[in-house]
Amino acid sequence: MDPLSDLLRRAGAGDARVRQLIQRPPWSITFADAPSITVFATLGGAATLRLEDMPSVAPVRLAVGDIALVTQSTRHTIADDLTTPPQVVIRAGQKQFLGDPDQFPGPRTFLAPRTCGDGLPGATTMLRGMFTLRGDAGRRLLGMLPPLAVVPAGHGTGAALDLLTAEAALEEPGQDAVLHRLLDLVLVLALRAWCAQPSVNLPAWCRALADPAMSAALEQIHEDPARRWTVAELAATVGMSRAAFAARFTALVGQPPLAYLTDWRMTLAADLLSTDPTTTVAAAARAVGYQDAFAFSAAFKRAKGVSPSRWGRETHDPDTAVMAVDPVPATVPLPLVTGPSAATPVR
Repeated sequence: MDPLSDLLRRAGAGDARVRQLIQRPPWSITFADAPSITVFATLGGAATLRLEDMPSVAPVRLAVGDIALVTQSTRHTIADDLTTPPQVVIRAGQKQFLGDPDQFPGPRTFLAPRTCGDGLPGATTMLRGMFTLRGDAGRRLLGMLPPLAVVPAGHGTGAALDLLTAEAALEEPGQDAVLHRLLDLVLVLALRAWCAQPSVNLPAWCRALADPAMSAALEQIHEDPARRWTVAELAATVGMSRAAFAARFTALVGQPPLAYLTDWRMTLAADLLSTDPTTTVAAAARAVGYQDAFAFSAAFKRAKGVSPSRWGRETHDPDTAVMAVDPVPATVPLPLVTGPSAATPVR
């Protein structure tokens, strides 16, 4: 398995929700307590995205087909224009209407499941997908991305967006599973397109995937991280000498082969200790390839700064996410707010 696929799988990126807005200007919605990753896609018209809690990040204008990935930001605003005042704030499970509802009527009508707005000619169509990432693998994935990454239209994402849009308007058996997988696909395609941009500053291991030999070696590590790999064995799998492989891996990945292996093992162990309260230090050690629990504990403390037993006690919560979880389920539309400063639970 390639490292990016492995990282997405272990980070729990399948926990996803989808919403769609079809609204004529002016409109503006602020999302507070946002989840780990938010995907915004402009399907019709244009929109402006601003990170309210990161003023150093410049706002971006999204044209038709553009995709924006938002991470690290827990409060951001999407609007038809930067000059449109926020009309709605969603925070802690509440949708609050701001200002005069007659001046800014906002998205009030439910057009279909997960879809609200007026649906009239001239409307902007926006798709919002929300992912909650968990654990150390989630943090590692988020570390790849800046707070705001934009993928321009025309990078192979159009067909996936069309299918996701069509499915978001349906309510059929298995709908959540379909939407989760389609949003996963959109995320992966967007990540792949973003990583391919020459101006992007990727982690060294991600850049190394462009090298066939190093990509193959990384796949071997991720396919079987508990195996007692040696540098010579890894080199043999890609048809290189030990010395040449070690030098090339270190230069491209940014750390020696066994250091990368240890680092990844500690990520796996950290998540195992966090999510399963029955996991002992010895069991976690064996799961990631250590026969000696003492050697594992020493390596874990070097990597994480605390002992594995303390990590398990202090981080255990199977529902704890990397960032705040968006409480909105995927199957119920957002409720309407009918008066100024009214707050309604988001079911």
